[in-house]
Amino acid sequence: MKLSFGLAALAGLASAWPSYKLSTRAESAITYVDPDTGFTFSEFKAAYTLQSNIVYRMAVPSNPPSGAYDIVIQVVTPNQVGWNGLAWGGNMVRNPLTVAYPNGNKVTLSSRWATGHTTPSMYTGATYTLLTNGNKVNGSHWQFTAKCSGCTTWTGASGAQRINPAATSQRLAFAWSPTKPGSPGSNTSTIAVHDTPNYWYHDFTKGVNPNFDELLARNGGK
Repeated sequence: MKLSFGLAALAGLASAWPSYKLSTRAESAITYVDPDTGFTFSEFKAAYTLQSNIVYRMAVPSNPPSGAYDIVIQVVTPNQVGWNGLAWGGNMVRNPLTVAYPNGNKVTLSSRWATGHTTPSMYTGATYTLLTNGNKVNGSHWQFTAKCSGCTTWTGASGAQRINPAATSQRLAFAWSPTKPGSPGSNTSTIAVHDTPNYWYHDFTKGVNPNFDELLARNGGK
């Protein structure tokens, strides 16, 4: 299932990305081989409480083109989290934002972009294809696995940006809220203000896949 998005701004979302500074995380990532999809991921456990983590996993091709390339993201989130968001540029403004929230036994993905500490708008520069495997909701967690086209390159405040798949220390950021969106089945739903955001430096080399295209085809991503 491919998701694409319009440019309309989201009413009532201004408070979702407040202006206070991000907290710092210095950890990197470990290698995780997913039994459901077969992808090798670089995995980072982002602690949102002292007892619980949101798990972010990234899979990259071994020989990507020099420009834009597709990436597979898998996120595992405890049910106590109403929504979470990943900022590919390591901060909450002027880079692709991957926002996700549960909707019954499914997960809704929303592509967004903020130009400042104001209401984020829908972002057409990144599109998502949910894979046929690796998506689940159970009594403790909700999880999605998706191919993103447009998450690895963008034009930000400093010009053209690209995530280097060979990077061992690429800054990423996340934010979350315990409050569920008002319309969880809609990718344009308003979302509540997030708790303190955080960032870390991710090692993408832990998730290199020589058979990336083959795995995409096997999991309905082609």
